[in-house]
Amino acid sequence: MAEDVARLAWAIAHPARVQIVRLLIGRETCVCGEIVDCLPLAQSTVSQHLKILKESGLIQGEVDGPKVCYCINPERLEQLKTFVAGL
Repeated sequence: MAEDVARLAWAIAHPARVQIVRLLIGRETCVCGEIVDCLPLAQSTVSQHLKILKESGLIQGEVDGPKVCYCINPERLEQLKTFVAGL
């Protein structure tokens, strides 16, 4: 349990990752290029943040041809909300 909470906390421990999560909430899918266009960061930096979010399970990514489409994992988002509410 503690490791899982720590993984979620780490996932949102950076302002850019918080912005990515906010961007993806309420959207069905989002292509990586769209995410890069919304942030003042290099594509490689955004990719690193996406990797951390994906490893935490907070987002999911699917290959769609040459692009990767990302979306929120609703179950993990609920776990994060429960974790924050319990603080």
